[in-house]
Amino acid sequence: QVQLVESGGGSVQAGGSLRLSCAASGDTITMGWFRQPPGKEREGVAVIRTYDGTTYYADSVKGRFTISRDNAKNTDTVYLQMNSLKPEDTALYYCAAGNKIIDWVLWRNSSRYNSWGQGTQVTVSS
Repeated sequence: QVQLVESGGGSVQAGGSLRLSCAASGDTITMGWFRQPPGKEREGVAVIRTYDGTTYYADSVKGRFTISRDNAKNTDTVYLQMNSLKPEDTALYYCAAGNKIIDWVLWRNSSRYNSWGQGTQVTVSS
């Protein structure tokens, strides 16, 4: 397991942008973001394989969100740039990291990740 430090989030009007950051205390294979809207189950948003840069996105955020990584300092940091935000993007966003291989099916499975951040709130008003 690694420790994850999240930053970013906040409140914004629809159409606005926010950026989330997550820094890991050690090496990872995968890092990304899940979210839990009020009254709903947690869902995958975007994940990146830190060793080759392959990315996966939920259909609901494709074209609006971009996940990127920076592992230049021997620690993995991922960013989630969220543009054209919608009220339905309102949720508690969790950073996740793992050391298991994922693919276009497995990336959504939360059991593939063994480290989780404490969550950061994103609220989008209409």
